[in-house]
Amino acid sequence: MMRISPVKKLKAAGGDAPDSPAQQENADKNLPQRKKQAWNKGESGAESMAVEVLPISPDLDRLIRQRGRDLRLRQVERQHAVKLVNTLVTNLQKFLKDNKEQPFFRDMSVLTTGSYYELVKINKPNEFDIMLKLKTPRLVWTELKDYNGLFYTVSLTRRTRSEIRSFLLEDELTISSSKIMKEMHFLVRKFVTTHQGLLHESAGEGHWVVCKRRLNSPAVTLAFVSENEREEILSVDIVPALEVPQGWPQAARAGPVVDKWLGKNARRKFLSQPVYFVPKRPKQRNLSDVEKESWRISFSHIEKEMMKYHGNKKTCCEGRTNECCRKLCLRLLKCLFEGLKQTHQGKLSSLCSYHGKTVFFHHLSVRCEDSLWTPGQLSDCFMKLLGDFENAAQLGSLPHFFVPDFNLFSPAVFSKRSRLFLVEVLRNQRESGLPLLQVQRSPPALFYTPALPPQIEEISAEAVTPLNHDTMTFQTSSFTYSYMTLACVIVFMAIACVFRALVQ
Repeated sequence: MMRISPVKKLKAAGGDAPDSPAQQENADKNLPQRKKQAWNKGESGAESMAVEVLPISPDLDRLIRQRGRDLRLRQVERQHAVKLVNTLVTNLQKFLKDNKEQPFFRDMSVLTTGSYYELVKINKPNEFDIMLKLKTPRLVWTELKDYNGLFYTVSLTRRTRSEIRSFLLEDELTISSSKIMKEMHFLVRKFVTTHQGLLHESAGEGHWVVCKRRLNSPAVTLAFVSENEREEILSVDIVPALEVPQGWPQAARAGPVVDKWLGKNARRKFLSQPVYFVPKRPKQRNLSDVEKESWRISFSHIEKEMMKYHGNKKTCCEGRTNECCRKLCLRLLKCLFEGLKQTHQGKLSSLCSYHGKTVFFHHLSVRCEDSLWTPGQLSDCFMKLLGDFENAAQLGSLPHFFVPDFNLFSPAVFSKRSRLFLVEVLRNQRESGLPLLQVQRSPPALFYTPALPPQIEEISAEAVTPLNHDTMTFQTSSFTYSYMTLACVIVFMAIACVFRALVQ
């Protein structure tokens, strides 16, 4: 178990948290400076992030280790799911390259992202993320002023007659995110309709359907459902993305803070890679026309690489002798998030796995040595990670790992009421021994029930039911069967006696 030290209160103007995205920057300035240094510079020992780890009870240690083993994906399920997804993506890619209606989508390539390909998926391999990289002419971007470097408008540097002109706004320069998404939905629907037979041959029991479009989602979601459409077996998110090779925006130009963790060379390598813009607009009401056509910057490919080469040394997890428990800690945190969302439906709708991944990256940039993450320290490492997340929620500050000016716990994207409720349920979970990590096992279908002692009771004449013909037939058959069995036993015993007398 762990005891968290008291944290300093936010000293925002008037004593209240900011109510709009525009006030987020001013609120962040009022956070304790040592806390901001701990996140942004990767320094350890900050007062606001300090936790005192008490000895973990044997029961809690056993629970964490057992739950960690249960979260592993089964090989059979993985093989079946990957076969379905690979067949789908291969045929979709061929369809887009051959389609004549929209040549802009022909020159595209596939990038696998998300938790499954980062090897941190839990429970079942039922969610996959596929990014379709769309090549564009040289682009310029403009940061939306109230969103601290996460959302942009993307435009061409000059007018063009290439295939992308169908997706430009009236100024013939700005790329429309809504037009890209609309066309992506149309092409995917046409693909599923025309290739259902081919997909069905490889899928077997089930078929693919296109899910209803979600307003703030950058993905076209395909679901593989059973034949009667009562059960969704797995889903695939197809995300179109604009590839930008000419450098990172100013808000992210410093790069992720990984010098002590992965090294300066790794940070320089990340900065040399392109970034992507996905068609996702802010989750706000009364958006302007510019905001409705905005794009969100994505670092999914960098996150995937950081997950793959997650150790302080290159030999981390190359063999059993060099294994670590980093990814297992993230899986356990995601499992806890799922349990919280299922238990408190509606109250924690803003909580998602990206909050866990962000605090995970911040945590690794501070506790970077491989010796701190051996499998034998799993319980201790997980409780420290959970403590960091609880402290971040309590302070209301969780900077985006690549765009540090954007706060994932800002009231604009995570309401103060939900955040305070999250702090409360996290504290309750920690103090009660993490009951949401326990697996609720259903009782076996067949079980033994001890017989009740016989009771003598009088039977009245009214309680006696006359026997009908079927009942009498059944009783007669039962008597005949018992009589024949007894006769066979007597015959066998007689034969045995005669055989014994002959032998003597």
